[in-house]
Amino acid sequence: MAEDKHPSGLTPEQAKEFHEQFKITYAAYIGIAAVAHLMVMIWKPWF
Repeated sequence: MAEDKHPSGLTPEQAKEFHEQFKITYAAYIGIAAVAHLMVMIWKPWF
């Protein structure tokens, strides 16, 4: 019988591994964005 094909082309194990790395990268991105916003707010408050 044919293997189950997932739309992404990844196996469930690969998808879990990708998701773990994605969560770390996304958290870092949000952290950097938050720090950048705070720095601009300290430098030049917009309200």
